[in-house]
Amino acid sequence: MKPATRVWGDGPRTAVLVHGIMTDSRSWSRVAPAIAEHGYRVVAVDLPGHGASEPAGTYTPASLADSLLESLPRAPDVAVGHSLGSAALLFAVAGLRCARAVHCDPAWLPRRRDLDALRAAKYATREELRALHPRWRDEDLSMEHQALATWDPASVTALRHLPGLPDTPAVPSLVLLADPSERIPTAEAATLSRRGWHVRTVDGAGHTVHRDDPSGFLRALRGWL
Repeated sequence: MKPATRVWGDGPRTAVLVHGIMTDSRSWSRVAPAIAEHGYRVVAVDLPGHGASEPAGTYTPASLADSLLESLPRAPDVAVGHSLGSAALLFAVAGLRCARAVHCDPAWLPRRRDLDALRAAKYATREELRALHPRWRDEDLSMEHQALATWDPASVTALRHLPGLPDTPAVPSLVLLADPSERIPTAEAATLSRRGWHVRTVDGAGHTVHRDDPSGFLRALRGWL
């Protein structure tokens, strides 16, 4: 089944948004309307096993990229991916024919992770989510709690297949980092800069930059929208 999408705005340009693991397209709700105000039709996807999209038999960044090619409009003016969504976008950029891309605290580098603990996060309480995300608004916590209810925890296997630090970007690309970023450490960020990636940091923001600091996230996109 074709992955589900959510749309904001009806402008002449197109922006596509790809969320990270455990959540869904509603995670963009605080920034998507502001992007739409720049003259965009904003299309956010629910990755397989997330939100209103059906579970998948196999979860890898490459298979998730295939789902993006099934569900998102071609030749978007800008594509934004967060965390695992950024890893999927990395594989999909050429097929989507993106004019430019933004990778928000991307999950590109393999890390030691307790996948069983990540699967168990499906059953996190609202109070536990509040402790993990103290800067989120109540509506963000509610949406995340609802997203966990429909999330397929088998999708954590995609984290075993991360692409590693990419070479030269296929299209003009911005890497937007948390402060500090556990996903792209300082040395790796410098390497990306040398390889032609634009790198910016949102001061004080956690991994989910666009929910921790929506205003800072939007400011960091200046020149890219």
